[in-house]
Amino acid sequence: MSELVELRRQFHRIPEVGLHLPQTQALVLEALEGLPLEITLGKSLSSVVAVLRGGRATDGKRPVVLLRGDMDALPVQEATGLDFASTNGNMHACGHDLHMTMLIGAARELSARRDELAGDVVFMFQPGEEMVDGASYMLDEGVLDAAGARPDAAYAIHVWAGMEPHGTFTTKPGTTMASHDVVRVRYVGKGGHGSVPHTAVDPVPPIAELVTASHAMVTRQFDAFEPVVVTIGRLSAGTAANVIPEYAELDASIRTFSPESREKVIARLERLARGIADAHGVECELTNPQSYPPTVNDHAEADFVGAMVSELFGDERHVRWENSLTSSEDFSRVLQEVPGCFFGLSACPPDADPATVPFNHSAYAVFDDAVLEDGVRVFTELTLRKLAG
Repeated sequence: MSELVELRRQFHRIPEVGLHLPQTQALVLEALEGLPLEITLGKSLSSVVAVLRGGRATDGKRPVVLLRGDMDALPVQEATGLDFASTNGNMHACGHDLHMTMLIGAARELSARRDELAGDVVFMFQPGEEMVDGASYMLDEGVLDAAGARPDAAYAIHVWAGMEPHGTFTTKPGTTMASHDVVRVRYVGKGGHGSVPHTAVDPVPPIAELVTASHAMVTRQFDAFEPVVVTIGRLSAGTAANVIPEYAELDASIRTFSPESREKVIARLERLARGIADAHGVECELTNPQSYPPTVNDHAEADFVGAMVSELFGDERHVRWENSLTSSEDFSRVLQEVPGCFFGLSACPPDADPATVPFNHSAYAVFDDAVLEDGVRVFTELTLRKLAG
């Protein structure tokens, strides 16, 4: 077993959720020990920022490349049956254990070849990608200025448990992933006894109406060729069958691909929520606890990644996607500030059907760690070519 595979499996055994990942951070630091890196730890989260100074002399501005790997896991009870499966109730069900390992591998390889670099590299180990917006915390703490100058390019690899055959790299210029907003609606009524509903103000019927009306809103107020996804992922009301509750609430997940659609769907959902509340005589409280912009790749950088993958591995190992994914990514915040590319790598087991295999976030998702070396090679080559001088 290669050292990278063993490292990935160590990460897989100790998944941690959210912004504070002390065990994961400690293992990252141990794996980077002895490398010529300037390391900074996060203050508000368990991030690691490592800067490698290239050893090749340059005149004037030194270019900078940022490479990112996310660190956090999901609150999923693993059911893969792997001999290195997690047993702590969390799971690296989205492949972030591979992301960290590939980034560490690239740090080691580039450190060994630092004399070829006419610029600097920022290795961004980021907690909190899963619904916590860890990238925004790292931006606030100055990750983009860690090398003393803003990056000229930024790259992130994301592994897929399916969709494409094993070892396939995927790129898409322009918008590659959707925005994501959560709108929380809370209806406040007047509680009472279930036998005399006319003496109360029941918030349950209007919240139920809003669930169905929100889905009808998308099909009737948005063009079928204007992708909009609204999902009611959380619905909460009441404590007993014979009690009319004081309040009921839901969380709506909204995904779009343009600022115009994003503003429109949020405004329409809020209008719908208030209108239903007025019709039923309940108070309406609206909040927006989370918001990610679309992930937009720079066209030239996406073409650069795709061409390099084809050169390294052959055209059959690269697929240029025509359609965007409706999932979202907080690397979008980095790409708002720096031109770059967020691209995929299929870690689908070679003997599995990528169309039917359990996908990312599933308790049964399996990622083949044989792709680690290829991820390291791509990160390394991208950086070498950008910083060749």
